[in-house]
Amino acid sequence: MDLTQLLSWACIVFTVGMFSTGLTDLKKMRESKSADNIQFLPFLTTCLNNLGWLFYGTLKRDHTIVVVNVIGALLQILYIVMYFLYTKQKRLVVLQTLAAAAVLVCGWLYFTTVLTEGEARLNQLGLTCSVVTVSMYLSPLTDLVAIIRSGNVQVLSFPLTVATFFTSTAWVLYGLQLNDYYIMVPNTPGIFTSLIRFYLFRKFATTSQGSPSYKPLHT
Repeated sequence: MDLTQLLSWACIVFTVGMFSTGLTDLKKMRESKSADNIQFLPFLTTCLNNLGWLFYGTLKRDHTIVVVNVIGALLQILYIVMYFLYTKQKRLVVLQTLAAAAVLVCGWLYFTTVLTEGEARLNQLGLTCSVVTVSMYLSPLTDLVAIIRSGNVQVLSFPLTVATFFTSTAWVLYGLQLNDYYIMVPNTPGIFTSLIRFYLFRKFATTSQGSPSYKPLHT
């Protein structure tokens, strides 16, 4: 097994593991028969991101990207369906899902009808997916600022932080190996945000003695 194949398997295993952290929320919804205190938008935005990368992987003929995002999209769809079954805000969920579907359709039409040249289409699609991925990695920064002020790390998920760190590292190395900056660059922030979380766990763990140091979050 060469280095590319090794990194490919690492990307698949770590990323599927990260996506699977949402099963904690799924279990919580089934046990409580409620979707209270669980956010819906992370499931929806992650699903859109998976579908975008799936299209990129298909155009690039990269089986690693395709496999990871097929599994990821299916898991997110499962989370979305289960959330809809247990939420009391079904109308809001439907409206948000329809809005996401409209964005998806518009993006699909743009990349299949307006952009027909392979290289230009691949580059613009890679750039779009990269921007979305970076924004998803950076979106929790406001929460990290609040944690630094309060000194309470109970709202962070340590397993998810570990999964994000290894997943981001694997994809950065995989992108570096393929010389694909659309894979490498957007996953770099995931490494830095994970390191910040590790530092916060180390610094504030002693202030949370007597109670768990983390609780599950969403993907």
